[in-house]
Amino acid sequence: MSIRILIVDDHNVIVDGLRKYLATEMDMEVVGSADNGRDAVSMAVELCPDVVLMDITMPDLNGTEATRQITRQCPDARVLALSMHTSTQNVLQMLQAGASGYVTKGSPMEELVRAVRDVHGGTTYLSQDIADDIDEENIELFKQLVSPAGVLSPREREVLQLVVEGKSSKEIGRDLHVTTKTIEHHRHNIMRKLKINSIPDLTKFAIREGLTSLET
Repeated sequence: MSIRILIVDDHNVIVDGLRKYLATEMDMEVVGSADNGRDAVSMAVELCPDVVLMDITMPDLNGTEATRQITRQCPDARVLALSMHTSTQNVLQMLQAGASGYVTKGSPMEELVRAVRDVHGGTTYLSQDIADDIDEENIELFKQLVSPAGVLSPREREVLQLVVEGKSSKEIGRDLHVTTKTIEHHRHNIMRKLKINSIPDLTKFAIREGLTSLET
């Protein structure tokens, strides 16, 4: 039986390239693609893929939050991060969110295929260019830590990303299918919990925690 794969990346060139390459593997099938984390969660629930290739930096809902939601709602799916980011923080945050592996976009395609098979088989895979910096002890210790963003609920982290991306409360409410008043309540709680009182400081926090890629 083929490994059913969902590709999540907001760059069409990358998605097309992955589709074409993975189509040459007899034991793999790309069942869909999404260009943002929110659609990725919906498609994962609908399609029940075996492996989700997940970019980290995306609009609306980043890959870390999407991974957290997918692994909660689709426990049989394995998320494999595929990102240009190589920092230890990014890797460990994805693993903490529930990802089963992490491959950098600079890795050979042969390694990506090997990683897909490994995570599908139930093992953790880290690409060679980052594995030397992260041992299993560090991974387990990090998974037990709570990041500063951990004080926020999943919905509050979603709202935070959209706020720092410049959307108004009305726009966010429309995107999340809730009232503007509800979004204002979330914004108040976010600032209270983080003890942050300005949008610029919220933006710095979100970038530092990997919730958005906006440049300061």
